[in-house]
Amino acid sequence: MSIIPVNSFALDRWVAPSGDTAKLRSAIDGRVVAEIGGRLDFAAMADHARNTGGPGLRAMTFHDRAFALKALAQYLNDRRDALYELSYETGATKPDSMIDIDGGIGTLFVYSSKARRELPDDQVFVDGALEQLSRGGNFVGQHVATPLRGVAVHINAFNFPVWGMLEKLAPTLIAGVPAIVKPASATAWVAEACFRMIVESGLLPEGAVQFIAGSTGDLLDRLTGQDVVSFTGSASTAGMLRANPRIIGQSVRFIAEQDSLNASILGPDAAPGTAEFDAFIKEVHREMTAKAGQKCTAIRRIFVPGAHRDATIEALSARLEKTVIGNPRDENVRMGALASLAQREDVLEKAGILATEARRVFGDPDAFQVEGADAGRGAFVPPMLFSCDDPDGAEKLHAVEAFGPVSTVMPYRDLGHALALAKRGAGSLVASVFTHDPTVARQAVLDAGAFHGRLYFANRDTGKEATGHGSPLPHMVHGGPGRAGGGEEMGGMRGVMHYMQRTAIQGSPDIIAGITNRHVAGASTVEKEPHPFRLTFGELTPGRTLWAGPRTVSLADIEHFAEFTGDNFYAHMDEDAAAANPFFPGRVAHGYLILSFAAGMFVEPAPGPVLANYGLDNLRFMKPVSPGDSLKVRLTVKQKTRRKDEYGEVRWDVGVYNQDGEQVAAYELLTMNAM
Repeated sequence: MSIIPVNSFALDRWVAPSGDTAKLRSAIDGRVVAEIGGRLDFAAMADHARNTGGPGLRAMTFHDRAFALKALAQYLNDRRDALYELSYETGATKPDSMIDIDGGIGTLFVYSSKARRELPDDQVFVDGALEQLSRGGNFVGQHVATPLRGVAVHINAFNFPVWGMLEKLAPTLIAGVPAIVKPASATAWVAEACFRMIVESGLLPEGAVQFIAGSTGDLLDRLTGQDVVSFTGSASTAGMLRANPRIIGQSVRFIAEQDSLNASILGPDAAPGTAEFDAFIKEVHREMTAKAGQKCTAIRRIFVPGAHRDATIEALSARLEKTVIGNPRDENVRMGALASLAQREDVLEKAGILATEARRVFGDPDAFQVEGADAGRGAFVPPMLFSCDDPDGAEKLHAVEAFGPVSTVMPYRDLGHALALAKRGAGSLVASVFTHDPTVARQAVLDAGAFHGRLYFANRDTGKEATGHGSPLPHMVHGGPGRAGGGEEMGGMRGVMHYMQRTAIQGSPDIIAGITNRHVAGASTVEKEPHPFRLTFGELTPGRTLWAGPRTVSLADIEHFAEFTGDNFYAHMDEDAAAANPFFPGRVAHGYLILSFAAGMFVEPAPGPVLANYGLDNLRFMKPVSPGDSLKVRLTVKQKTRRKDEYGEVRWDVGVYNQDGEQVAAYELLTMNAM
């Protein structure tokens, strides 16, 4: 294998390593596999992102960006085998690489799908409901979000060179903000290979993404209040970056995901022999050995009832004993090497510190077997399990992280004690609780939720469908308070909002409707022929309105509806009982009868552009309808969302009114309309 030059990508050009480069070594045998370094014009890179990449992305709608992300995920998915091969030299096994590579690609797919479902096919995101700011309704407010006008600087960790890059890029690009990616040098050749595929795909606008192989130089000194820094790595490095005077002075958004002492708790009800105990042992073993323990979410502290400590150590040791360590290309190997020789030295040093407060009960770093590789030349360590007799008196066990296959078993007296020990970590990315008792889970949330970014509950019911303690998912927030960095990544559209500015807009209903591209209460409407159901998706505009009716509701209608549907609720069928109810004047029409009559009034029955009615949202019944009341219905186009090239979703605002002009029902109707 020839030495790989890890190139930068700046100003839409590849830049080869030059000058005083650094040599990157294989985690398996220590040989040089890549070189990295060189000088870049960071001012020009930031300007290129802001002046070329930003406008190109902002010209696209959320859905345009989402479709580009989906196409990019498919492009990478077709080429992932090449990434697997490069990943072996980082010490990762094939399953480890799948977590990194497949997980990153999957994150792109999820963000694309969620963005198309949850964001408008527009360039402005409407956040929350319209606020009525005046009695007459002529002055209203709305929160909206638009993309920041700067650049996102992504500083990634060595342990997940692909997933770490893609999970940051996904929400950033959906938001419409260009990114400059800086991978950790130790595994940068894998990140560069993936990034090269992104560029070669041609799916993103010029300037949307750039790549730094090596130091960030003075880039952080050039940031403004419109920029974002998203960092993954150690707490010490995060602290140094946060202290940059420019970041402080310009109030640059800073998102940090740091190391943390994640915990797993064996619930008081999860005794040996239960499904929960077995799942707990399996999960702790997996978290110790997957990626050789080099996961920011890995289990570092294991809390078990004092009576079950010996059984836990015995069961864990038995599984660890069967774990084959060695060359990750070997199919029999279950745990590869650490990412670098420097990382091995750091893990051994930290394990030595832990040994001052706990005894090692499994894993001797001076005597272990390595398959298909030389343990002396590679970055191999065995999984090391410690046991602590006095977790209350320990300090280092709750403060020092050995970023490798190292974990400590600690006994607890009761659930409150276990949760108190978990909180000693001063903030973590995740804690897991293995229990079949909902009261245990509730107490964990109430007592320890504020100390954790994620709480994972597993038992016999979650089974094989559960993704595991250490698996951040794009749908859910990844981050944590305190020591874990105080930031958030992913979390679905929550992650997108980190790269957008929420702005409160105030004005007349017509102004708000014009800004948001959707009809709001009080805004102007247009009533004219033809019937709006005769218009295609492209021909409809927000505010297009139809009034239909009237139709009188008779007692016979109510009784027929009750007989036909079987809904004989007393408010519809018993005059005395209905009159005794404080909400009804007597017998009233069924709510769903009102909806049915409304549809009968506004529907255009002939075939046309309306392909399907697929539901309604936000249904409210505001005033009872009595026999003899006369109803009218208003149908207004509220919002349009493109779904496919052939059709789009139309959201209709529907109001039903009685003969006195009082609104009796409101809802939003959803239809699919041909283009």
